[in-house]
Amino acid sequence: MNNSSDPLFEAYADLDFTDAKSVSELPALARLQAERGSQSQGTMRVDNRILAAFKARAEMMGSNYQTLMNDALRQFVEGQTLADVVRETIRSELHQNGA
Repeated sequence: MNNSSDPLFEAYADLDFTDAKSVSELPALARLQAERGSQSQGTMRVDNRILAAFKARAEMMGSNYQTLMNDALRQFVEGQTLADVVRETIRSELHQNGA
């Protein structure tokens, strides 16, 4: 996977963030992130085969592998089955195509 698979990469690729401050250094942003932030940064070990599969799928979709992994984990936690995901996808496609 390369950085350009993220649709916003090109828009921000040339920006210089060397003097940027972290959110924790700016109390207003830290407060806003705490109120609205719905994600946390963490570290986890993933089998190489699993990571490669998510990266390959993200590359094909023009997406980000971390987003795909997060979606898969969310579906698991919410108890969605593969059948649920397939049904939802079919309904969405039929609705978009006016069927």
